[in-house]
Amino acid sequence: MFTTLGKQLKVLRERKGLTQKELGQLVAYGPDAISAMERGVRVTQPELLETADELLDAGGILRAAIPDVKEALKKARTRHPEWYRSYAALEAEAIELHFYANQGVPGLLQTEDYARAVFSRRRPLLDEETIEKRVADRLARQQVFDRWPAPVCSYVLEEVMLDRPIGGRDIHKEQLQRLLHIASLRNVEIQVMPSSAEEHPNMDGPFNLLTPRKHPQVAYTEIQGYPRLITDTEEVRKIADRYGIMRAMALTPTVSRALIEKKLGEL
Repeated sequence: MFTTLGKQLKVLRERKGLTQKELGQLVAYGPDAISAMERGVRVTQPELLETADELLDAGGILRAAIPDVKEALKKARTRHPEWYRSYAALEAEAIELHFYANQGVPGLLQTEDYARAVFSRRRPLLDEETIEKRVADRLARQQVFDRWPAPVCSYVLEEVMLDRPIGGRDIHKEQLQRLLHIASLRNVEIQVMPSSAEEHPNMDGPFNLLTPRKHPQVAYTEIQGYPRLITDTEEVRKIADRYGIMRAMALTPTVSRALIEKKLGEL
């Protein structure tokens, strides 16, 4: 269904003479998201179909698909490996999401090309089919930014990530642009931990904190392919405490955006 709908969206966009970037600007999505929708690897949200139907003079073709899309979303299973599904299900329904990353850009923030570069270069090597499925799954997770009410999201990113050109200069440039786009959302705050910081409360690796609806906060870590969903109240409290200290030590969201813009301008 979503593949066919994506093809229709692409035909209507091209008939209108718009690029993916231009359409994305009109509907408040990035070009990578529009590309993913047109290829059927990311769900085209009902709100976008409603807006695009009018913008592209679709004559009700896109709007007519909205009931089927809503029904498919209700029935859809989380498209992730078995070991990941419990976390992915929590993430999709979370009311708060907080992330600390020190190596690569977190999955929810990645562009399609950045994600593909990450999976293409991991060891042991993955076959092409597995790479494309993992990229599609990663993009599908990003629908968390599209839902309403929107979850409260925050990120603390080590500055070194802004300098590491995963996939090459062009992919790195697009990735920094995506960070700025996500940072502009009202429900998201991105902070950079400067490399010049002489103190650091967490040298134990990346982690996520999330608060599911009507449930207490949990933590998630994944080290060398070994995932761990942490539900023990005391363990979660300690991680949340470290995260709070890191947010206080990191650059403010405004200064962080300025730093990202500066690095983008230097490319």
